[in-house]
Amino acid sequence: MASESIDVEGVDLAALAAWMDSAGLGSGPIHDTELLVGGTQNILLRFTRDGRDYVLRRPPVHKRANSDETMRREMRVLGALAGTDVPHPGLIAACPTEDVLGAAFYLMEPVEGVNPSEDLPERYRTDPEWRDGLGFSMVDGIAALSRVDHVARGLADFGRSENWIARQVGRWRKQLDSYADVPNYPGPSLPHVDEVSAWLTERQPTECHLGLVHGDAHIANVLVSRDEPRVTAFVDWELATIGDVRLDLGHMIATWPGRPGTVAKVEIPGLPEPAALIARYAESAGREVADIEWFVVLACYRLGIILEGSWARMLAGQTTAEVGERLGAMGRALFEQAHEITV
Repeated sequence: MASESIDVEGVDLAALAAWMDSAGLGSGPIHDTELLVGGTQNILLRFTRDGRDYVLRRPPVHKRANSDETMRREMRVLGALAGTDVPHPGLIAACPTEDVLGAAFYLMEPVEGVNPSEDLPERYRTDPEWRDGLGFSMVDGIAALSRVDHVARGLADFGRSENWIARQVGRWRKQLDSYADVPNYPGPSLPHVDEVSAWLTERQPTECHLGLVHGDAHIANVLVSRDEPRVTAFVDWELATIGDVRLDLGHMIATWPGRPGTVAKVEIPGLPEPAALIARYAESAGREVADIEWFVVLACYRLGIILEGSWARMLAGQTTAEVGERLGAMGRALFEQAHEITV
């Protein structure tokens, strides 16, 4: 028997049902709605209609300037990944316009799996083979993504690729400077910004391996199986772009549980060490992994600046204190980690 639907701010169920009618996605009422735990920035709603389950993703009610464009990029990359061996949620339908729900949104297939930061099955903690399976399955997933021919998949213009490595420090420093326009923001709380910027600039890799990157590959952005030790999907594709594919491995290492800059809210002792992850990536991706230290530092720099934005928005009253404090502290820890690597 269908349960009643809950009211979710930002999701007009009547408007959604009418849009689904026009898209040929079943008929009748939307029911069994469930607000899912996901990222801190977007709304995830699981529901059932006409015997089929869906997950809706849209920006937060209080959108940022680029929220809708970010959502349009997500739907585009998920559509391009259809049929690949990259673990990802299947795209069902997308609404790039804002006239239905007040924001761009898309519908995707529910993925069977759990977020390790929220509901990790006990066997991942107790069975060494399961811990290895979790770590190496993540590596295999980003390696599979690195092999995707983004040009053949229609993503040649998905990101600015020319001089990608040389542009990174300036691009993210510009974003940090932009927070000066946020009300009540007193200036960067991040330590060692100038030192880390200089280190990255002076030690740029000479070769760039362009491809599709997830852009935020960490253990809280995957779903894992309850029945076997593997990743069932990478989620939260909002930072996906075209760049050097080694960035995803850098992100994994920089944020790995037990590292100072980890984003995981769970301890999993006994996971594969970074050296084992790097060796597995080289084997799975079929390429040498040179300059990985530079990409770990870049991941700390890039993600730390992004998280500083959450701290700034908290000071402006645009996000909760819990989220702003936690993400701000995480950003500072990432810059401390980057500094320790570079000195």
